[in-house]
Amino acid sequence: MNELLKLVHGVVNWGMDTAESMNAGVLIDASVFYALMWVSVLAALGVVLCRNVVHSALLLTASFIGVGCLYIYMDSPFIGAVQFLVYGGAVAILIVMALMLTRRDDMAHSNLSRSLFCQAGAAVISGAFFLCISVASLMTQFREMPAELGDSVTGLADMMLTKYILPFEVAAVLLLIAMIGALVIAKGAHES
Repeated sequence: MNELLKLVHGVVNWGMDTAESMNAGVLIDASVFYALMWVSVLAALGVVLCRNVVHSALLLTASFIGVGCLYIYMDSPFIGAVQFLVYGGAVAILIVMALMLTRRDDMAHSNLSRSLFCQAGAAVISGAFFLCISVASLMTQFREMPAELGDSVTGLADMMLTKYILPFEVAAVLLLIAMIGALVIAKGAHES
């Protein structure tokens, strides 16, 4: 039994030495980041490709949650929590409730713009947008993040309520208008 434990101990030490020599921490970090990224991207792709609008809304929620996980993974827990609460919770629930309030007999084919012309136009616009974003991200010179940021929540609150109060209030009014618009659409134009 003692020889078996020595053998296991030797294998574990060899594995740890190999992992340290291959810089396994960076490899694991990159793997987790790319896994979360693909969850978000595939869910967003499912939003576009689903024929059922309720499934699209649920996939949109999954994409929001994936982005929130990415924020938390990149050491921005406040932004991740806001992403979960505002987008993953409130906006997604508002969308699902607006969809449920619309009176459709069959939700199986509820996405209306399924013609080949619309799909080709959307593909061209999406490709152009992806190309622009790719070129911009490749040409941007990113800087390293400072080692110590301090209390980012307090600094963010100070900036939002002093320097950026106008955009903050405009965003609040925009969300209110979007909610009222969703309720008007859900109620339907036939009842007015």
